[in-house]
Amino acid sequence: MSSEAVLLLALFIPLASTVFIAANDTRPDWREGATLLASLLLLGTVLSLLPEVLAGGRPSVDLFELIPGLPLRLTVEPLGMMFAGVAALLWPLNSLYSIGYMRGNKEQHQTRFYVCFAVAIASAIGVAFSGNLLTLFVFYEALTLSTYPLVTHKGTPEAMRAGRLYLGILLGTSIGLLLLAIVWTWRIAGVLDFTPGGILAGHIEGPAIAVLLALFVFGIGKAALMPFHHWLPAAMVAPTPVSALLHAVAVVKAGVFAVMKVIVYVFGIDFLSATSASQWLMWVAALTILLASCVAMTQDNLKARLAYSTISQLGYVVLGAALATSLGVIGGSMQIAMHAMGKITLFFCAGAIYTATHKTEISQMDGLGRVMPFTFGAFLIGSLSIIGLPPLGGSWSKWYLLAGTADAGQWAMMAVLLVSSLLNVAYLLPIAARGFFAPLTHETGEVSVRETPLACIVPLCLTASGCVLLFFSADALYTLLAPIATR
Repeated sequence: MSSEAVLLLALFIPLASTVFIAANDTRPDWREGATLLASLLLLGTVLSLLPEVLAGGRPSVDLFELIPGLPLRLTVEPLGMMFAGVAALLWPLNSLYSIGYMRGNKEQHQTRFYVCFAVAIASAIGVAFSGNLLTLFVFYEALTLSTYPLVTHKGTPEAMRAGRLYLGILLGTSIGLLLLAIVWTWRIAGVLDFTPGGILAGHIEGPAIAVLLALFVFGIGKAALMPFHHWLPAAMVAPTPVSALLHAVAVVKAGVFAVMKVIVYVFGIDFLSATSASQWLMWVAALTILLASCVAMTQDNLKARLAYSTISQLGYVVLGAALATSLGVIGGSMQIAMHAMGKITLFFCAGAIYTATHKTEISQMDGLGRVMPFTFGAFLIGSLSIIGLPPLGGSWSKWYLLAGTADAGQWAMMAVLLVSSLLNVAYLLPIAARGFFAPLTHETGEVSVRETPLACIVPLCLTASGCVLLFFSADALYTLLAPIATR
């Protein structure tokens, strides 16, 4: 099969699975079997593209032209290959976890959940393999619309308010800012293709560069940079598998991926470095990193604390891009994969705790680690990876980011990264410590609490193991990403 056909197949598999999922609404085993089969087929399809990309190939296929001269184009390059690989790898794990969670909590509208989840994955693949800004915009919007029913899944007034905020911020920023940036780029450069080295050099100069960069960065609201971050904590009313989708598999990762792709392939790191047009973005990212970490420390609700943690960790990716150095770009890109594995582990654990105990507040979790050792052990591993301690994957992305700040001579940004790591320790490790060392409360006796079903436990143990495996696979990830940072 040609690489072009494989590209189309990667988009077709999750979309086609929605038909089989919907057709088996009254047969849960078949419905969930179709979800798992589609996720495994997608993983194999995406990974089959990896050898060609590593060899320097850039498979590409045009879907159709929305505007004369502007096709919807899919192209595989190293950064997109990494993001697609992350989404494809985590979909089967999230699907298996979803079976245990949705059944364990007797959630309603499960067929709709699996259908929308599959469409969201297809949209994420489209974002990953977008060959130009128009394609990125179309699939970015599709991702927003397909995840709205997931955010509002419970149908409560709180969920509906969160859904309105979700759509309001994400559609408002993308249509009001991102679309304007794309039109401006088309007007001055004449092309929208993602091109190594960028397409803007010689077409724009002076303060206009920083203005255009601001339109792109704030127009990509899924990156959750402050002050366009409120939708993310609000969306935590959704079921935990949706939270995992939002934080690790697709949504926010699509946001910071899009920011990185625009900086690398539209502006070009040499162009940004020479013009210093991204200096302001470093400070916005730094403030997001520190302020979100401080807010996380004040949250007693576990998912809310993890949501603000995500906002902070996304800032690392944007900071790496704004540094406009090879090491910064590689560190920020690695952070997409490393954070995805660590954060999905933490959300899986949060969902397992809720399924077993129906507790959502950290202050209610004293002693639970001794009766739920797999869950809290995985939570500890995921936390240490987010913090950036070896031998866990998160240590490598933080290392390259620190090296990137040194390469750019940005010592204040290095201090931000170091202080942030200490704040990570302060808001994550006490959760595991309370679980293992605090005495059980009268509400959670050893008899009444136990681990959740295997469908929940197996995925969180696998993702925790993935945090370790990523530490030893960092060289392969570096090899994949190196071409995007070539000066």
